Amino acid sequence: MNIDIGAITFDCRDAADLATFWSALLGRTVDDGASSSFATISRTSGVALMFVEVPEPKATKNRVHLDLHAPDWKDEVERAVALGATHVADFDEEGTAWATLLDPEGNEFDIAAG
Repeated sequence: MNIDIGAITFDCRDAADLATFWSALLGRTVDDGASSSFATISRTSGVALMFVEVPEPKATKNRVHLDLHAPDWKDEVERAVALGATHVADFDEEGTAWATLLDPEGNEFDIAAG
């Protein structure tokens, strides 16, 4: 089998703005050519994040979301909020602690201890 993940795509209102948030959070650069309709992060190495403008707003909970891990996860939650995320709640289940957040366009993601 020769299949791999090329990108994780975010539908959004402003691709460049949302790419800028994720770029700052992940410490990666937005690829050249970003616009309000299309932007990418790390298109040439590893799994890229792709941002594509769509006309409709986000309406329900994501069916897929990113799980990020950091040893200093509570500090990273605070940093994400300072960058524009919304902290929804903290969880601790079966020995795993994490926080659920929303990016500036309302897409859920988690930052976990790790």
